[in-house]
Amino acid sequence: MNPSTTASSNPTRTTATRWTLDPGHSAVGFSVRHLMITNVRGEFETFRGDVTYDAAHPEATRIDATIDVASLNTREEKRDADLRSALFFDAPNHPHMTFVSKSARAVGDGDLEVTGDLSMRGTTREVTLSVRDISAATDMRGNARIGATASTKIRRSDFGMTWNKALETGGVVVGDVVTITLEVSLVKAP
Repeated sequence: MNPSTTASSNPTRTTATRWTLDPGHSAVGFSVRHLMITNVRGEFETFRGDVTYDAAHPEATRIDATIDVASLNTREEKRDADLRSALFFDAPNHPHMTFVSKSARAVGDGDLEVTGDLSMRGTTREVTLSVRDISAATDMRGNARIGATASTKIRRSDFGMTWNKALETGGVVVGDVVTITLEVSLVKAP
């Protein structure tokens, strides 16, 4: 990948840098309402991604990430098995979910909104990540790093995950809205 990128919406030449996701210092989490009284949280333990970013030209930001669905962990084996099954993620037939950005724009003081295609369970939908707390540092080994927090909300039913059960007291077992939260540390690619 060429470190110099020209943004299609801006003829100004940028010096965008490619960064690689550090899974040992990053987290991909989700939460969903359970029994209408609490949120159940989980994480995906295996993921990878690349980001092209130039702080001076945030509109040139590009993200390409892949998550291994079978790596999900909610700290409850039976629930994890149900989530991997055809009732939800259908991991045997759809082992990965991906996010590929299409556009980015600066919002506020150093924050971004990154819009792209989220594909899971054979369905692709456009979502927008709210990216904030973008910061840079050099680690103890002299590697350049950037970090950020990103989040979005999706409807699981939009991706074919419609299983549910009505409660006698009203409501349903599993909420439809899922909050996705990412805490990422990225290392400058060689």
